[in-house]
Amino acid sequence: MLHGSIPADRFFPYLRWPEIAALPDRDRVLILQPIGAIEQHGPHLPLVVDTAIASAITGEALRRLPAEIAAYGLPPLCYGKSNEHNGFPGTISLRTETLLAVLTDSAASLYAAGFRRLIWLNGHGGQPQILQLAARDLRERFPDFEILPLFVWNVPNQIGELLTPREQDLGFHAGDAETSLMLHLLPEQVQMDQAIAEYPPDLDAQGLLSWEGNLPIAWLTHDLSQSGVIGDPTSATADKGAEIFEQLVQGWVQVLTAIAGWQRSSPLSPR
Repeated sequence: MLHGSIPADRFFPYLRWPEIAALPDRDRVLILQPIGAIEQHGPHLPLVVDTAIASAITGEALRRLPAEIAAYGLPPLCYGKSNEHNGFPGTISLRTETLLAVLTDSAASLYAAGFRRLIWLNGHGGQPQILQLAARDLRERFPDFEILPLFVWNVPNQIGELLTPREQDLGFHAGDAETSLMLHLLPEQVQMDQAIAEYPPDLDAQGLLSWEGNLPIAWLTHDLSQSGVIGDPTSATADKGAEIFEQLVQGWVQVLTAIAGWQRSSPLSPR
C-alpha cells in the first residue's frame, strides 16, 4: 500500500482537502517528513537502507503516539545528497541546491495550508547540515513556522551499549547498527554472506583531526573504504536490530510528545 509503514489514518496524502481545511488547530498539528537516500551500503545491503530506516521509525512512532496528538506522516523523500558515494554504482544523489529547493518548496506548501510544525526525520548522515540551513532560512521567511531538522539516531537511546567501542567510534556506514536494523526490517534484502568489515585508515594528525568528529576532514567514501563499508557488519544480528529499533521508536515517541506540548517562549526585544 502507498502508506507503507505509516498508519493509514496518519498518512497525510490520504486526507482530502476539505478534511485539511476543517482540521482544528492546524498550527499545532505535527507533520513528519521522513528523509533518506538511495546510496550504496556495501556489498551486503541494499541501496534503500537510509530510506527504509527513516520510514519504519516514522511509521511505528506515529502508531504509538497517543491518539490525542494530531500528527501525520508524509511519503518518504527517498533521494538525498549522497555524492560521497558516487564512486559506487547505483547511488542516486541530488545536488545541494536541489535538495534545498525540494525542502524549501515542500515546507512552503505546508505553511500555505496552515501547518506550523514540521519535523524532518532524516536517516542519512551526509545531509544534516543541509537540513539545518534550509530550516534556518525558512525560519527567517516564516517567523511562526517551527521546523525541526532532526537525525533519526539522535533521540534518547542506549544503542552504544550494543556495539563495540571501535564500532561506536568508526562504524558510521553499513556497519553493525545499520546491518542489524536491516536484518530486523528487511531481512530478505540482506546478504550476510557478502558482509565484510572495513574501517577507515588512521589519521596521522597528532590526534587532533578526525574523519567524523569535532575537527573533521572532508572525505569521499573511496578515501576510507574499497568495499563501501565503514565499520563491521559481520557481528550484526536480527535480535540486535529489534532492540535498536525499539530504542529508537521509544526515543522518537518521547521526542514527538515533547514537541507536541512545546511552546516557544517570546523572544527578548532587540536592544
